[in-house]
Amino acid sequence: DYVVVKMIPDNRLPPRHLHSVHTGKTFAVIKWESPYDAPDQDMLYAVAVKDLVRKTDRIYKVKTRNSTVEYTIKKLEPGGKYHVIVQLGNMSKESSMKINTVPLSAPDALKIITENDHILLFWKSLALKESNFNESRGYEIHMFDSLMNITAYLGNTTENFFKVSNLKIGHNYSFSVQARCLYSGQMCGEPATLLYDELGTGEDSSVARSGRSTDVAAIVVPVLFLLLVTLGIGFVLLYMRHRRLQNSFTAFANSHYSSRLGSAIFSSGDDLGDEDDEAPMITGFSDDVPMVIA
Repeated sequence: DYVVVKMIPDNRLPPRHLHSVHTGKTFAVIKWESPYDAPDQDMLYAVAVKDLVRKTDRIYKVKTRNSTVEYTIKKLEPGGKYHVIVQLGNMSKESSMKINTVPLSAPDALKIITENDHILLFWKSLALKESNFNESRGYEIHMFDSLMNITAYLGNTTENFFKVSNLKIGHNYSFSVQARCLYSGQMCGEPATLLYDELGTGEDSSVARSGRSTDVAAIVVPVLFLLLVTLGIGFVLLYMRHRRLQNSFTAFANSHYSSRLGSAIFSSGDDLGDEDDEAPMITGFSDDVPMVIA
């Protein structure tokens, strides 16, 4: 035995299993099921979208006979908060849910340049990668002081840089840059954060720079000294090699000197031992007479 349960069609029931399938920066895909299985006629749904930030409402109509309905809500804003209500057009019971869209991404390449009495924050324009961002919206900058455990709002700008002054020595700071928030701190962009701890621990910044210069000198000077010593040793070795070659040549010439002929004789090999007139010779060694090879 088995029991068959069949739902009686009732247009007063709410849509079932309303949920979000995918959420982007400017759209959301939602899905739900009809109030009862296998509708035998087209059903008209009303999809109400309430903007919880701007306090505005929009209503869309969806007509379908499908048991499962998927619908894309468009023209939403990045970082927005919405309340979605789905019900049949006859104002039956409703199903609802909340949706938060994806905020604008963080600016790229945030970096810090240190000047004498201030620092400059630089970053790439969000418009390069976010088609929904307009430069007129601008950016806002926040600073967190880890020593004081305080977060401060520094201001906003429509430029891609920001000047920060009056930083305290010995404090570590974190700076964040994001697309400017709208409507009382809502609909903000994702922040890009960078740590700055170059002010040392209680010493003056000029002293810190001097200390860094001293450290560099402490490395460069020994390297230059070793380089000079190496060059000196190289010259000494070359000079000693030259002297050895000169002494070897003199010893070789003296070993072939003939006291009978008064000259140095060099044999070609085939005539070894023959002392005829055709043998090459060096005639004499004297301070007054130059060496001549015959």
